[in-house]
Amino acid sequence: MSAPRQKILLHSLIAKDAPMAIDLKIAADLGYDGIEISAAKMRAFLAAGWTEADLAARLRGYDIPGTGFLLDIERHGKDAASLWQDAEQLFHLAQVAGAKGVQVITGPVSVATVRRHGAGLAVDGYTGVLGLPREDQIRITADNLARLADMAAEKGLILYLEALGWCPLNTVSDQLELIDRTARPNVKMVVDFWHCYVSGDTPEVIARIDRDMIYGVHVCDSLRHDGGHPDESLLRDVPTGGGVLNLQEWVDAVKATGYVGWWSGELFCRKQHQDDSFAVAAGMKKLLDRLVL
Repeated sequence: MSAPRQKILLHSLIAKDAPMAIDLKIAADLGYDGIEISAAKMRAFLAAGWTEADLAARLRGYDIPGTGFLLDIERHGKDAASLWQDAEQLFHLAQVAGAKGVQVITGPVSVATVRRHGAGLAVDGYTGVLGLPREDQIRITADNLARLADMAAEKGLILYLEALGWCPLNTVSDQLELIDRTARPNVKMVVDFWHCYVSGDTPEVIARIDRDMIYGVHVCDSLRHDGGHPDESLLRDVPTGGGVLNLQEWVDAVKATGYVGWWSGELFCRKQHQDDSFAVAAGMKKLLDRLVL
């Protein structure tokens, strides 16, 4: 059995508007170690008329540590039923795909909602745990995460948590507290450089994480953030490696924990999404090879 090593994954956001088949070809042709595959692209593949057996066959031979994502995991009250339904469907899809894990995300996803709530304005639609005491936010989210973990475990899946930078419970310490309160061995976190940065965490904080809590790493960049609720669509519209983050410093912080595993290059740059995806993915792999290996 070979020793664990650092692996460089293709993230499906690199070719955001391309179908799954192109992602797979990019990963294979450019020598990526695997792919963090998009559930949306897999669903589009199935919706076009391909079968689950076709999907499994297309993905056979690819290392797929994870797929994403399950949104708004703090859904409670009248919103809870939709969470369990969404989870059941996504966990089934991950199992068909041969994925080892599923990314789970806090909410609300809408930055506008969080900003309006923070300003004391009326909010229509989903608000999650906004406005609740922190202890209730933790309790509700951890209870849900525990139930989701049990559902995932039935299908042999790991859950990896990502707290959105504009939502409650967004820091590394918040996420580690949630994982501890969940008390499930199949719940870990993904270290996402952008969400850490806009939540006020630093490489020094990252370096102190227990390596066993880290399931994967999202290497990504940002424009300058001066505080307040961050607007992802604006701040992440930059090539990875072209923003304000010292990516080597962040990578070295993760490696200082002793973590060995997968690293996925996320990309939210609109110009690059409309460029040659093979060339962009080749540049991302070269960058990650230099930073990580």
